[in-house]
Amino acid sequence: MRRFDPRQAQRGPQIRINQRIRVPEIRVIGEEGEMLGIMPTHEALRRAQERGLDLVEVNPKADPPVCKILDFGKYKYDEKKKAREAKRKQSVVEIKEIKLRPKTDDHDLQFKTRAALRFIEAGHKVKFTVRFRGREITHPEKAQEQLDWIVQQCDELANVEVRPVMEQRTMTLLMAPKPAVMQKVAQARAAAEKARQKALQEGRAAPALNEQDEALRKLEEQLDEEDDDEDDDEEGS
Repeated sequence: MRRFDPRQAQRGPQIRINQRIRVPEIRVIGEEGEMLGIMPTHEALRRAQERGLDLVEVNPKADPPVCKILDFGKYKYDEKKKAREAKRKQSVVEIKEIKLRPKTDDHDLQFKTRAALRFIEAGHKVKFTVRFRGREITHPEKAQEQLDWIVQQCDELANVEVRPVMEQRTMTLLMAPKPAVMQKVAQARAAAEKARQKALQEGRAAPALNEQDEALRKLEEQLDEEDDDEDDDEEGS
């Protein structure tokens, strides 16, 4: 029995070209986009080969399937380029986690709240996680007070998506940017992409699109370092 390879399911449908097109009859589009009509597959393949091009199936579900005469190498390159451009224009919403403790002092709480506001302004959701240790679990009201204060500080930019809830030994809160913030983020990304395209057309070095992302990455690293220091202090006490 042939073994199932799970990687085959991940590849998705394969594009059939040239001799891999096994149906006897197809509808053909020429290299300039002109309709050549329905013809035997072997005839369409001969025409493509005479021009040094490929016969590529572009709509296998049509009756008969639609194929186009083109340069398959260039076709793949153009498709990858389109996919990269579409991905670049997307506004990706990530969830940034900020960790707290019931004993987090006011200074650290303010710093982490300012960090949360920067994430929200960049169009990301923020999950606040308050971790309880030992007998801290008997006083959840302290964590509730912290999260209530954070909600007030973020009220202008974010909405509460998931209100504070206890999950085992943690209390979590999820906040999401308001629609006006997301609209501003989308406009900024569109302007940056327009500037990048203009620079490329003029032969200049394209401005970096991810300067803000790099700043946020460094901020995340700083938050992680503070969390590690806090853990070390707890272990040493």
